[in-house]
Amino acid sequence: MKSLLPLFAGLLTLAATAQTEGLPHTLAPHEVDLIPAYRASRAAEARGITSPPAFPVRTMAEWEEVQSLVITWTSFTGILKQIVRYAKEECEVIIVCSNAANVISYLNNTSFGGPLPDLNNITFLVKPYNSIWVRDYGPETIYRNEVDSVMLLDWLYNRPRPLDDAVSDELATYKGIPIYSTTAAPYDLVHTGGNFMADGFGTAFSSELVDEENGPFGDYNTTVRTSAGVDSMMHWFMGIQPGRYIKLTQLLYDNINHIDMHMKLLDEETLLVGEFPAGLSDGPQIEQNIQYILNNYNSVFGTPYRLVRVPMPPSTTGSFPPNASYRTYANNIFINKTVLVPTYREQYDTTGLRILRESLPGYRVIGIDCDDSGQNIIGQSGAIHCITKAIGVDDPLLISHQRLQDTYDAMNPYLVDAYIKHRTGIAGAELYWTTDTTAGYSPVAMTSVGGDHWEALIPAHPAGTEIYYYIHATANSGKEQVRPIVAPQGWWRFRVLDVSTGLADVNRSAITSLYPNPAMDLLITTLEVAAGRTISVEILDASGRSVKQVWNAPMPSDGRVFVSVAGLAPGVYTLVVAGAHGRSSARFAKQ
Repeated sequence: MKSLLPLFAGLLTLAATAQTEGLPHTLAPHEVDLIPAYRASRAAEARGITSPPAFPVRTMAEWEEVQSLVITWTSFTGILKQIVRYAKEECEVIIVCSNAANVISYLNNTSFGGPLPDLNNITFLVKPYNSIWVRDYGPETIYRNEVDSVMLLDWLYNRPRPLDDAVSDELATYKGIPIYSTTAAPYDLVHTGGNFMADGFGTAFSSELVDEENGPFGDYNTTVRTSAGVDSMMHWFMGIQPGRYIKLTQLLYDNINHIDMHMKLLDEETLLVGEFPAGLSDGPQIEQNIQYILNNYNSVFGTPYRLVRVPMPPSTTGSFPPNASYRTYANNIFINKTVLVPTYREQYDTTGLRILRESLPGYRVIGIDCDDSGQNIIGQSGAIHCITKAIGVDDPLLISHQRLQDTYDAMNPYLVDAYIKHRTGIAGAELYWTTDTTAGYSPVAMTSVGGDHWEALIPAHPAGTEIYYYIHATANSGKEQVRPIVAPQGWWRFRVLDVSTGLADVNRSAITSLYPNPAMDLLITTLEVAAGRTISVEILDASGRSVKQVWNAPMPSDGRVFVSVAGLAPGVYTLVVAGAHGRSSARFAKQ
């Protein structure tokens, strides 16, 4: 890599100052005048392998196995320290820093949970950088022929921060991993990691910002591309399949227009989506974007995406964007068996963390405060996901499976199919299932049926049964892997329903939980009703009078209905759910 110093020493002086002051996630006012010099320097300095791979590639999904997590040690060090504390238990943590001794001193002081127990699994990479936002400028992980060998991919960064833009190359050199780069015409592409998520099988999501920044009015690109031209680049360098790069309308009040501020893939078919109160802030546009996805795209399995909705918390004054920062629980990070989540205030965090723990059973879900007076990173339009970057393992054992859905079939066994692949081949695979996780699992050998697919059967069970299962595979090399990656503590689950009611147990209420209770602004009810069955939900006051109609539509796929109670007077109310299952009710208090 050529040195940048002779090209624009003044630009780097400003960048070095930013290491101590901290550059914002958005473009700083003084950086506007730096864009032309930055763009010229990027065009003059090709880095990495600048032509597309000559073989098929696959972009890693975030829930896959990772070998390293990268952070840059600059502003918000209290949050960074907490990330290091938990991440080092899962993988190597690479801290890009200017002075390792200073970082070690901070990790060993009494702040933010006290000294780290040790410095195991931590690497200090002393290299120059500009800012904390490594998600955006750090490398993406790609694999040759799905699983053969790991490589990295670096885009042009959409900020005039040349040191940040070179971090990917420094990481590739340290790790000894080949790196491809969209930094030189005719294969230049501007993009950011916060505006990208992939399912690991050729589908990706971004906001339309990626088209805008590579189009005729882009500030950083040297090659002008159409939307189709952007798609082609993503196919050549990242294996995103034609017609599977899903671009969503930009939101009005998201200052950076990065998709990770309100949406995240939890697996190949599940979208975690931030939800504002009805009609407020970016809620209407988010809903339009979700409907666009559901109306035009299926998951890689050919079925509609599952939705898990999570509230977007307001400010301390109850405000939402544009009158407050963009608080979100979607800006979380998978680190093997741990998920780190930004938190804000307990009254909302308990709900956000509960939804994630229910959606990701077996994972260690840990909240890190991003909204206190000393570490208010969310005020800069970013949180945990924005300041971390994972590098995938060099020896992946890939397992993909579409979870079994609730069924009314109590007579026939249940077929489990999985796509399993390793570069040395698969020696064998097993399906483990149980109706009681405390009693252990029963193994069933899976059979190879060709095309890297393996199958096994779970015996039929009567109505009212809940079945838990996971998959284990062994490669010819001896490497082993499970999916979910947290198994057996985590699992997939499905229910055998009663055909007459749609409930797993005809003797219990459809309302399985109601929280938080008491509630101030938002009440969430989880319902055990088959997805797609029409239900109505309403609120009755103490006298039995209906005061609010909440829902009259098919049951959401994640089993939750969000209920705004902000306009209700304090007191005790009854939530009533009615449908083919009958009528169920539960009481709650409004503070």
